[in-house]
Amino acid sequence: MELQNKKVLIVGSGKSGIAAAGLLVKAGALPVLFDSNEKLTIKEMEEKLGNIQIPCYAGDLPEDIKKETEVLVLSPGVPVDLPFVEAFKALGVPVIGEIELAYLLEKGRVIAITGTNGKTTTTTLVGDIMKAHFADVFVVGNIGNPYTLEVTKTDENSVTVAEISSFQLETTDTFHPVVSAILNITPDHLNRHHTMENYVAAKEAVAVKQTGDEVCVLNYEDAYLLDFAKRCPARVIFFSSKHKLEDGYFYKEGYIYRAQGGSSEQILNVHTDMNLVGICNVENVMAALAIAESMNVPKETVLRVIKEFKAVEHRIEYVAEKGGVLYYNDSKGTNPDAAIQGIRAMDRPTVLIGGGYDKGSTYDEWIEAFDGKVKCLVLLGQTKEKIAECARAHGFSDIKMAETFKEAFDICVEAAESGDAVLLSPACASWGMFPNYEERGRIFKEYVNALKE
Repeated sequence: MELQNKKVLIVGSGKSGIAAAGLLVKAGALPVLFDSNEKLTIKEMEEKLGNIQIPCYAGDLPEDIKKETEVLVLSPGVPVDLPFVEAFKALGVPVIGEIELAYLLEKGRVIAITGTNGKTTTTTLVGDIMKAHFADVFVVGNIGNPYTLEVTKTDENSVTVAEISSFQLETTDTFHPVVSAILNITPDHLNRHHTMENYVAAKEAVAVKQTGDEVCVLNYEDAYLLDFAKRCPARVIFFSSKHKLEDGYFYKEGYIYRAQGGSSEQILNVHTDMNLVGICNVENVMAALAIAESMNVPKETVLRVIKEFKAVEHRIEYVAEKGGVLYYNDSKGTNPDAAIQGIRAMDRPTVLIGGGYDKGSTYDEWIEAFDGKVKCLVLLGQTKEKIAECARAHGFSDIKMAETFKEAFDICVEAAESGDAVLLSPACASWGMFPNYEERGRIFKEYVNALKE
């Protein structure tokens, strides 16, 4: 797609939209920034743009701007099925997102990682591995660094490692990584995608434009991904946490192995060669190993980086020990499946903080994963009654309700005894109480660190 002199409408004035505006100006396009938030002022939008000088509109978009628009660029938070967007589609206007926009100007090789859970840890680890071997590496995407901010720095020798959400994949077209990975697919964001079929299709989009010379890394334990492997155009490398594979990476009795043609080689001891905890992180490391192999990174380099790698902030992150109680921040556990991994990583009686924004999730499997390990469940937020009802239906009744996050934390401190753990792993998004999961985790850590020994 040619961008020079094209009239491009950017929808959304968040970090992604502002970065897109800057890139479009550099590409010689004629961008306009629009935000449907009526409370936003033009002055506030211009302040966000800084030295980028383009027309801005808030609340309503003039008809003449709509008619002139030749390309629509959506921020990830903007649903693709809004009537506003559908009207542009009906006129034949291309609708793309930040990932596709940046990829149009990409000069190097791209590694793309998606999945319901584990994306940030795996992307960060893969980024560190690539940086240990290649001179120019950019880690971008849903991890917090817009792809559009970095793509103009790429060249034929650079490597871009991108964490990509289902929202971002909905608006890709030509996006084409040399190595892709889908870590897992479990129900999430159904309030946005409406059906699992739509959500699965969005995740699969990361690999559908690949060729047989390229690689797609898939989780053997995921039924959706086993099915996709039959249709995937790229060469598939599986990883498995439960089965010994003939080919691929698998975990067995504390070790990760690489299998080829039925023969297997022991790669690392998960207890002594990794700082990460939990089977979810064993899977993340196996995915990283497969990606690194596909990029021809020497095994010694890969193993060194894995051994030095620490947990990503807000993902089963050890905070401190206070009064014999271990505190863990898993604020990134924003859906039930992610929160299940947080519980599985605990090896002691656990007081658990749950609840938050309702994304349309069900909580049965999360409650069942308590498996005698969770001694008390402290609930807050929009979903607290829904979760409590589900917990009682599964025979779990040690439930306490809180109105505020501070109250929930104080209840945990009172309920936990020496030898216990307190785990923030809400199984819900933070919206309505916090702007994002990072802020929720940061405040949790502040509360923990303020406790006296």
